[in-house]
Amino acid sequence: MSIRFRLLVSFTSVVIVSVTLFMLAAYLLSVAVTGDYRSVRSFYTIHYSLHPLSDEEESIFLDLKYLAKHAPAKLKDLALLKDYDIQLKMVQAGLLIREGDRLLYTTPNMPENDFAQALPQYEMGNYSMRNTMNVGSRFFAYAKFDFYFDAAAKEKGSIFVIRERSPFAEIVRKMLPALIGLFAFIVLLTGLVLYRYVTRKIVHPLEGLRKSAERIKDGDLTDELRPSSKDEIGQLTLSFNEMRRRLQQSIQLQLQYEENRKQLLSNISHDLRTPITTIKGYAEGIRDGVARTPEKLEQYAHAIHTRASDMERMVEELFYYSKLDLKKEPFTFVESEAASLLRELVIEHAIDFEREGVQVNWEQLPEREILIRADREKLKRVVRNLLSNSLKFMTREPKIITVGIRVDEAEGAAEFMIADNGPGINAEALPFVFDRFYRADDSRTPAASGSGLGLAVVKQIIEGHGGAIAARSEAGEGTRIYFTLPLLRNGR
Repeated sequence: MSIRFRLLVSFTSVVIVSVTLFMLAAYLLSVAVTGDYRSVRSFYTIHYSLHPLSDEEESIFLDLKYLAKHAPAKLKDLALLKDYDIQLKMVQAGLLIREGDRLLYTTPNMPENDFAQALPQYEMGNYSMRNTMNVGSRFFAYAKFDFYFDAAAKEKGSIFVIRERSPFAEIVRKMLPALIGLFAFIVLLTGLVLYRYVTRKIVHPLEGLRKSAERIKDGDLTDELRPSSKDEIGQLTLSFNEMRRRLQQSIQLQLQYEENRKQLLSNISHDLRTPITTIKGYAEGIRDGVARTPEKLEQYAHAIHTRASDMERMVEELFYYSKLDLKKEPFTFVESEAASLLRELVIEHAIDFEREGVQVNWEQLPEREILIRADREKLKRVVRNLLSNSLKFMTREPKIITVGIRVDEAEGAAEFMIADNGPGINAEALPFVFDRFYRADDSRTPAASGSGLGLAVVKQIIEGHGGAIAARSEAGEGTRIYFTLPLLRNGR
C-alpha cells in the first residue's frame, strides 16, 4: 500500500470518525435535554418548533385549556392554580393567568409588572397559540389560550404556560442541521488541505528520492536533489545527497585505483624488465663460459647482485607504500629536537655526497631548541627519498643541496626545507609530483627510473605526522621541497 493511499485512508477515517462522534454527541445531548431516547427525530420535532413544550407541559396545558372551555370559573380558584403551578415547576415551567388587563395568578419567580407589559394582546380566535417573548433580559417560550370567564359579560381571560429558554440555545437548536453540515464541510476541507500539504511536503520529495535512486541504480550519480524544507524530509534529502556524493567519490576513487593499478603494472613491468634482462644476460654469460676468469666472474656476479638489489628495493617500497595507504603501518612518536634530528639524518648520507661530489649548505637553522614529535625511522626514509631524488637528477656542476629549518609560531609548526640546483620540474608537472605512480619524465630514461612512489611515500609519512608537504620549482632553476611538522608544546 502506497504512502499516498495510506494518507488518504487515514484522513478519510478521521473525517468519518469525527462526524460520527459529533452526531453521537448531538444525539446524547438531545436525550439528556428531552429525556426521549427513542429517536433523533424527537429532538427536531420538539426543539425546532417556535415554542417547544414537553409531554408533561403539554398535558397540563391541555387540562387548563379544557377548564377554560368548560369551567372557566375554576381558573379563578387560587388553590387550584397553585396546584397546577407546582406540577409545572416540577418540569421547570410556570403558570400565568390573565384576567382582563391584570394578572390573576403569576408564578412566584416571575415579576408581575414585567410580565404584564410583555404578554401578547388577546386573540380570541387562538390562531397563534405558541410563540416566544422577551421579558427584560430574559427569554421565554410559551403556549397560551384566550377565553371568556363570562361569555355574556365578555370577561376576557388567558392561560400562559411558560418556560424560560436560552436565546443562544434556541439559535443553536434552530441551526443544528446547518452546524452539522458546516462541521462536516470544515472537517472535509481540513482533511483535503492537510492531505495536499502532506502530499506536497512528504510524498513529492519521497517520489523525487525514489526517482533519484532509480537513476543511481542505472549508474547516473550526477543528479543532485535540492531539499524543499528543513524538516526530517529535508534532512533525509541532504543525507541522500551526501550518500550520492560519497558514492560518486567512491566510484571515482575506485576508477582511479584501477587506473593506478594499470599504471603500476605498466611501471613495474617496465622497470623490472631492464634488470631482469640484465640478470638474464649475465647469467647466460656465466652459463656459456663467457666469464672465464675469476675477475670476469666476479664482475658478472656483482652486476647480478646489483640488479637484484634494485628489484628488491622497488618491491619493498611498493609494499611499504601499500601499508601506509591502508593505515597498517604504525607510527612510533618520540620527542625530538628538530635541528639536531635533521642534521643527523642528512649526515648519514655524507658518503653519497662525497661520491657524487655534492656540496651541502645549511641555512636558517634556529639557534634555540625546537621540539617536535616525530617517528625517527620514518623521517629517515623521508630525508633519504628526498635526497635520493636530488642526487638522481642533478647533472650540472657544481652540485649543491641546501638544507634548512624555519619556525612558524603562528602555525605552531617547524618547516623543513631540502633544495637542489638540479634541472627543476616543469610547471605542468609540479602539482602531481606527490601523486602515487606519477613520474614527470615520460621518456623513462635510466636516470629517471623508479616506481614513482618515492614522493608519494614521503607525503604519506608527513601527513601521518600531522604535517603538510609542498614543492616549488622552475625548469632549470632547481627544486625546493618544504614539509612541516607540528611543534611540541607543554609536553604534548
